[in-house]
Amino acid sequence: MIKRTASAHWEGDLKAGKGSVSTQSTTLNKTQYSFKTRFEDGVGTNPEELLAAAHAGCFTMAVSATFAQQGITTTSLDTTATLSMEGLDIVGIHLSIKGKVPGITAEKFAEVTKGAEKNCIISKALKVAITSDATLL
Repeated sequence: MIKRTASAHWEGDLKAGKGSVSTQSTTLNKTQYSFKTRFEDGVGTNPEELLAAAHAGCFTMAVSATFAQQGITTTSLDTTATLSMEGLDIVGIHLSIKGKVPGITAEKFAEVTKGAEKNCIISKALKVAITSDATLL
């Protein structure tokens, strides 16, 4: 069984307080987050941004893996994940991918990305609407 860990530290009240998040890999190491970075605009991260980043990474790897299983090597894949919130509820994530994949059609690229949209590990863990669009470069 694989286990991944992350931790958070917080000081102060909700609006004036501040915190940091760290990951087992130390890629995030006491990375700042606060009310301002979450609900307004400020330097630092927030849980929703981290979820979108995780989803973009997982989805992109799933697309690459599907092509690899078919004997196709991708040249490049770039994904933007846009997480949408209404009030304090995450209501959806849209994945927009652009890719250079030699020897395939735009229809094949869209087909593979739709499969990854539903089957990447993060997609399967979420209970929100997930959509995607694909552009073959």
